[in-house]
Amino acid sequence: IEDVKLQPKVYSEQPARAIPSIPQNVIEPFLSKPLVLDEDGLKNAPKIVATQEDRVYIGPGGRAYVAGLKEKTKQWQVFRPTKPILDPETREAIGHEAFYLGTATLVAEGDPATVDIATAVQEIGINDRLLPAARADIGNYAPHAPAKQIEGQIATVYGGVKESGRHSVVTLNRGSRDGIEAGHVLALYRKGGERLYRDGNETSTVKLPSERYGVVFVFRVFERISYALVMDVTRPVIVSDIVRTP
Repeated sequence: IEDVKLQPKVYSEQPARAIPSIPQNVIEPFLSKPLVLDEDGLKNAPKIVATQEDRVYIGPGGRAYVAGLKEKTKQWQVFRPTKPILDPETREAIGHEAFYLGTATLVAEGDPATVDIATAVQEIGINDRLLPAARADIGNYAPHAPAKQIEGQIATVYGGVKESGRHSVVTLNRGSRDGIEAGHVLALYRKGGERLYRDGNETSTVKLPSERYGVVFVFRVFERISYALVMDVTRPVIVSDIVRTP
């Protein structure tokens, strides 16, 4: 009988691919904006009452004059007055969104105060409101599925466009009161609709199943609304598409 000397060996295998973390540089610009407020949330906020050389709209480098700016805060964010977000299911207003326009720097105090526009994602003009620049709340977002079954719909595509794709931001008609948390990953579904089926002289209606085509990642949550980043999708995302626990 041949003697065999056994020695310990290391066996390795490729680990299962983990869910990738969300790049903070992708979602950071949205952590302090968009902003959901009450209907009159910007009513008393400082507002632009004039622009340099009486221009209708200004961009980066432009100068504006702001009434009601009493705080000595140096950095400000500029928003367009709120618009209602309608629930696709009930058509009721579930929040009012202040649309982010850019940032401004206080140059001189007074009434009106003088500010210079530092950045702009859209042109800024008369009656746009200012709020103190909020620091982005960057957390450790670990993507995970909700512990319970959650189902909702896309209420809006951020920016007012009709459809969007990967790495765009959408508003969901579910929030903290529904169990939504930052870090939740929800599956995207498109309603199947109905088709006519003809068999000779007989016609019937066939209801098609909803089809999954991607996922969204929730990164900011309000009571009745949450914002999510569109991840991998195989078709454009549109309002009223379904989101649910994977």
